[in-house]
Amino acid sequence: MYTIFDSVVYNLRTNGVKVTAIKSIKAITGMTRRERSGISYAKWRRLYMPSKEELNAQRITRYPYEPLFSILIPLYDSNEVYLKALIKSLEDQTYPKFEIVFSDGSPDKERLQSFLRDYMEKDSRIRLINDTPGPLGIADNTNQAMKHAKGDFLVLGDHDDRFEPNALFECVKMLNEKGYADVLYSDEDKIDSSGRKFFMPHFKPDFNIDLLRGTNYICHMFVFSKRLADKVGGFRHDYDGSQDYDLILRCVENSERVYHIPKILYNWRMHKESTAENPESKLYAFEAGRKAIEAHFQRMGIDAKVKESEVHGYYTVKYALKEKPVVSVIIPNKDHIKDLNRCLVSLKRSTYYDKLEIIIVENNSEEEETFRFYDKLKEKTDVRVITWEGEFNYSAINNFAVKSATGDYILFLNNDTAMINRDCIEDMLGICERDDVGAVGARLYYPDETIQHAGVIVGLGGIAGHAFQGLEDIPGTVYFNRSNLSCEYSAVTAACMMMKKELFNEIGGFDEGFKVAFNDVDLCMKVNAKNKFVVYDANAKLYHAESKSRGLEDTPEKIDRFNSEVRRFKERWQKILDEGDPYYNPNLTLEDRGYYLTVKKYANEYLEQI
Repeated sequence: MYTIFDSVVYNLRTNGVKVTAIKSIKAITGMTRRERSGISYAKWRRLYMPSKEELNAQRITRYPYEPLFSILIPLYDSNEVYLKALIKSLEDQTYPKFEIVFSDGSPDKERLQSFLRDYMEKDSRIRLINDTPGPLGIADNTNQAMKHAKGDFLVLGDHDDRFEPNALFECVKMLNEKGYADVLYSDEDKIDSSGRKFFMPHFKPDFNIDLLRGTNYICHMFVFSKRLADKVGGFRHDYDGSQDYDLILRCVENSERVYHIPKILYNWRMHKESTAENPESKLYAFEAGRKAIEAHFQRMGIDAKVKESEVHGYYTVKYALKEKPVVSVIIPNKDHIKDLNRCLVSLKRSTYYDKLEIIIVENNSEEEETFRFYDKLKEKTDVRVITWEGEFNYSAINNFAVKSATGDYILFLNNDTAMINRDCIEDMLGICERDDVGAVGARLYYPDETIQHAGVIVGLGGIAGHAFQGLEDIPGTVYFNRSNLSCEYSAVTAACMMMKKELFNEIGGFDEGFKVAFNDVDLCMKVNAKNKFVVYDANAKLYHAESKSRGLEDTPEKIDRFNSEVRRFKERWQKILDEGDPYYNPNLTLEDRGYYLTVKKYANEYLEQI
């Protein structure tokens, strides 16, 4: 009988202590490539949430800048058990300079006033505002609290949720370490009605305006300066149900810096009356969210239409074209005529956009059929075939082709792709025309309908990797619906990537030192360095027939080439590899396809013991 002990002994002999330890950790935690389950959130919280010793150390830490926080809590027939838990979570804060401003919009105000009386007598930081008789909507109720706030920063909280004890401390720490900002937000999780079970952690990216235009991913914990509140105004009852979404959009529009704290600082309670538990209970809120995004675009002078997606709380944005420029589509090709023909047919039949210049870059084809096919293409006025006579070098081939392009926009396209939706190019172009955007990528599927590309995470797999690769793309099932939301990433794949030709030339095009690997990621990093966004367009969908098994770097020449490209990328972009991709989250794994919990700390502690 083959036992676990036999397996460990075999691995020790074959792989050594360190590799065996890592494999054992993966087996123990379930972090295998097949399961991709990572570590349980309950175990993650035990490992990563601050210990009692850390919290005690925070209580005696002092900073040069120590602002006062006003925590705004609108009340409405509030559950006293939940309210007691909320107050306890604030009393436990390791940073003491705050006030709690309750505003009661209930029809009967006596019950909660009686409940809070003892708290207010014991702690002068707790106040209750009852300026207006009768019931108040959520916007007017919160505005009533805001009007009486004395703090330098305002913190939004719901009457049935909880704050982690280090919530305010982490804000002060970031403001002192990184400098002043008017807006801060954190990661969050959910708690059940009992308050004992924590689940569904939301580990968010750093500020991502395109993601915010598709969903209120910022949500909790949201902190903004009093001076910003005075500038943008308070909540607007026209957006009741999504009044926080509307306020967040107005705040970020007027903020030069928005800080994300990649730590769980807020617990959003799920119970039968809450939107978190039952989205159907507040359908009006989702329409209010759509209106809030539309109002944001109007204020920004951006012509765009917003519609609700099939999953509540998520939205699809369609940008109107400013112009209708020529798009030069560059398709490198070596034989594979069936793939190329399928790609060309999809361009001609599956797109509304007709101002296309298609450039086929012939690269060392060997089959006679290929050249007969090229002869037929020469009869078409919008297709050109140019020849690259050198060895295969993806970067050099595309740089060569761009010099022949006459369009103001370039669409790099693999010959084994086929467009699914007819507005694919229009949609990408609508985003690419924006002044703040430098490159746009698409959502790519394998022929079996699983995800091939939905954005690139720098650091994933060591250098860079595709998010969600191989997953079924069922709306609402992939990490907070991210594959279905257009958003910024550090990079996208050049299998389908659009850029302004002027910017491409400005940044020097593809680096020809990256012959095969990482050339598109490097290009996108250069776009980011120009303070331009790289946007993943979830609405532009294509099939990509690339094999799920890319083949091994199995010759000495291929291995040397690949290793040299790894070294080249690390030399140039080591900082982001060390600090982490800002459009990802340090609490999430850099293994496999990403977006499940890291076990780094657990693994390191385990290794230190052996």
